[in-house]
Amino acid sequence: MVTKKVTVVNPEGLHLRPVGVLAKAAKAHPESEILVRSADKEINAGAVMQLMAAGIKMGAEVELAVSGGDEQAVLDEIVSLFESGFKK
Repeated sequence: MVTKKVTVVNPEGLHLRPVGVLAKAAKAHPESEILVRSADKEINAGAVMQLMAAGIKMGAEVELAVSGGDEQAVLDEIVSLFESGFKK
C-alpha cells in the first residue's frame, strides 16, 4: 500500500463534478483499491454518494491510499487529479 496526503484545491471542494472524475479514474483501475481518508472517514474512491456525503471542503487535507495493481502509478494519477483541480 502506498499513501500520500493532498489538499483539496477546488473552490467548491469535492462536489459532483470532481467526485465524478475521481470515481471514473478509480473505476478504470479495478485491480486497485483506492481510498480517500478524511478526518475520521475512509471512503472508497469509486463511491460517488459516499464522497459527496463526506462534505470535503476546499483546503481540506485528505490522505489517498492505493493497494493492489501498479500502486505507485495509480496513486500518482489520482494525486495529479487533486493537484490540477480535477481538470483533464
